[in-house]
Amino acid sequence: MKTKIIMSVVIIVFLTGFKSYTKSCGEKNPVIYKTILVDSLKIFYREAGEKTKPTIILLHGFPSSSHMYRNLMNELADNYHVIAPDYPGFGQSSAPTPQQYQYTFDNLSVTMEHFIDKLKITKTSLYIQDYGGPIGMRIATRRPELIQSLIIQNANAYVEGLGEVLKPLIAYIEKPNAETEKAARFFLTIDATKWQYLTGAESPEKIAPDSYSIDQYYLDREGNDVIQLALFRDYGSNIALYEKWHQYFAKYKPSMLVIWGKDDQFFTAAGANAYKKDSPKAEVHLLSGGHFALEEHHLEISKLIINFLSKKVK
Repeated sequence: MKTKIIMSVVIIVFLTGFKSYTKSCGEKNPVIYKTILVDSLKIFYREAGEKTKPTIILLHGFPSSSHMYRNLMNELADNYHVIAPDYPGFGQSSAPTPQQYQYTFDNLSVTMEHFIDKLKITKTSLYIQDYGGPIGMRIATRRPELIQSLIIQNANAYVEGLGEVLKPLIAYIEKPNAETEKAARFFLTIDATKWQYLTGAESPEKIAPDSYSIDQYYLDREGNDVIQLALFRDYGSNIALYEKWHQYFAKYKPSMLVIWGKDDQFFTAAGANAYKKDSPKAEVHLLSGGHFALEEHHLEISKLIINFLSKKVK
């Protein structure tokens, strides 16, 4: 009887220890939060995973920040070294005034390129979403040797993917004045931010309100509207570079995984399929979701990434 009691205790202790061990294994690559000085700017970033493993740099969209990658990073950290920065004027990074910093996509891409160099990263895959597209594509075309693969999620590079909902912004780009600015400012409101997250979502009730609430908090900071309006006005510079990006695709043939929330109203599914024109070997997946597909589908997307990179990047 005494022996049975002792064995039972041993088994309980073993199972308790095993549960603690497996739990700790699941947390062996936690996300950590850092700030680094780049060109006199404080750039905040999230980092996870071992530096000896292949690197993925995650470039966020509007009106978000590295926060949009919080769930995906947890899923990728065991297999990859993952880094997600906030651009100047976004999230936790410095937000100098437009008089102190030129808010153009060219300049944001230069700052992010210097961020990559400061971290001594010489090879990386880029995950690009929304604004991350024009920022990442500028880096890729300047530094093709840096890029191991492109993971493109609702980031446009073809006119076919530009949705009708963008018309007020296009009007502001073409003719900035009080009237067109008023229409453009709608995209800085909580109604617009919620709309971006919820419209096209497969299950809107699965979208955490924290996501759009945090984005709106950053948008509502004093002076941030002027920063965002400057980037709205500069957005036409991205469309002007589409052909240059197509030439990059054709010449360098980067491995390409295209993942798209197919019900996105900003960048429609046609924009996803268009990548096949210059990158016929691109792997394209259309998911039932909207602009911020990661909010619902980070598990599915992480599996697609791991499967894709296991064949393309060593």
